[in-house]
Amino acid sequence: MKPVNRKTAPKVIYGRVQKKNNWEPSPDYYVRSEPQLVIDRLRPSDGFRHLLMKKDIADFISILPDWAELSKGLNAIVLSPGSHRLFGYHSRGVVHVCAWQRDIWITLSRFGYEQEKEYLDRLGVECEAQKGNKFLCKFTAGAARGHQLLATLLHELGHHHDRMTTRSKLYADRGEKYAFDYALQYKELIWDRYLDVFGI
Repeated sequence: MKPVNRKTAPKVIYGRVQKKNNWEPSPDYYVRSEPQLVIDRLRPSDGFRHLLMKKDIADFISILPDWAELSKGLNAIVLSPGSHRLFGYHSRGVVHVCAWQRDIWITLSRFGYEQEKEYLDRLGVECEAQKGNKFLCKFTAGAARGHQLLATLLHELGHHHDRMTTRSKLYADRGEKYAFDYALQYKELIWDRYLDVFGI
């Protein structure tokens, strides 16, 4: 077999040796502020899948009317691994949207169903009562993406807004009700633009 010459030396341009590797630090949006918003997509984990792409997040934030204000102090939006307990979560400067379970239909408790009913009805998700006070919600891919953007992402942005409108800007003190109401109000504000960009 003929030996192959592999180039290992760094390139020289105008007499300067170029760096062989990328020495730029990777973004660490949990530790420091980033010069611009990072949209990250992590592995979804077993039994889950990402229905959203980075472009979906970019397109969605482009229809938010006060994004310049809302994005202050926000380092990243992360498409995170899936969870059987959470649709998403917020940490200081970072909001997370969890991957959807691989079987797109999901089962909710009565409490979860009642809490999500406004979104389920608006997105046209058919739900059936099951034994044990549970509801089988028959999402389509489009409706699930809508839920992730309009319910989950707006809810977590609500926590971020809560934190950034406190005096210390350290904690989201007003809790779940504030984030829930924030998402519902915002959904109404952008609903027509959402349909224009994403449909259902």
